[in-house]
Amino acid sequence: MARVTTQFTGIIMYRQDYRERDLLVKMLTDKIGPAMFFVKNAKKRGFRMTADILPFTHGTYIGSLDNNGLSFINAASDVKQYSNVAGDINKNAYVTYILALVDSAFNDGKSIGAWFNQVAAALDLIDKGRDEQVVTNIIETQLLVAFGVAPVWDQCVVCGRSDIPLDFSEQYGGMLCQNHWHLDSHRMYLDRKTVYYLQQFARINLQKLNSIRINNQTKQRLQLVLDTIYDNQVGLNLKSKHFIKQMRKWEQNIGKLSLGD
Repeated sequence: MARVTTQFTGIIMYRQDYRERDLLVKMLTDKIGPAMFFVKNAKKRGFRMTADILPFTHGTYIGSLDNNGLSFINAASDVKQYSNVAGDINKNAYVTYILALVDSAFNDGKSIGAWFNQVAAALDLIDKGRDEQVVTNIIETQLLVAFGVAPVWDQCVVCGRSDIPLDFSEQYGGMLCQNHWHLDSHRMYLDRKTVYYLQQFARINLQKLNSIRINNQTKQRLQLVLDTIYDNQVGLNLKSKHFIKQMRKWEQNIGKLSLGD
């Protein structure tokens, strides 16, 4: 696609200084996926689109899209900021991680299809107070395919059975049924509830999700599975993920101090 002036929907992912008065703004767009925009004079006092290019902002934009170089923004409308995300360190951390995952999973300048609406729905749910870890785990589960890792969640990879207990095997790239657990002594020894949620996460449409409640013990098991897959098979080392892990440690330490008191 050559550069054309068009209307598109976008989510501001992050921005960085460029020269004295300009900014580079990374945006997830519905037309060409992730794209870097050059915004001239964006740091100048009185710049008319200051609020339109804040991180965690969703809106309709008019600009020149270029899938091989820098794109440009001319105007914006129907812009809203995910204000609860911007003002809450936990929500902020998880949304930053989701956007970093998407940025890593897809090449700049290429349409990501239905993924744009799925990501927008995730941010909207977190902004409205839904469990940020659960929403993020759903995105993590579904993005594995984009990273070239496609675990088989719904049936045994050996025989196809799904009517008896299943457990996840990294070695086999999916679930093993009870009859084949002996094939992998390092399987994850998951309980049925964790297996069930992993299967649900792989196919949930976040645009249709109203609420979801999972107890803390199951959430920890789900996170362990996904962390293991991302660490061992995807191999990402994102600063935003490291920060989330640090936050969990801080929360655990605070909990221990409270119990000690």
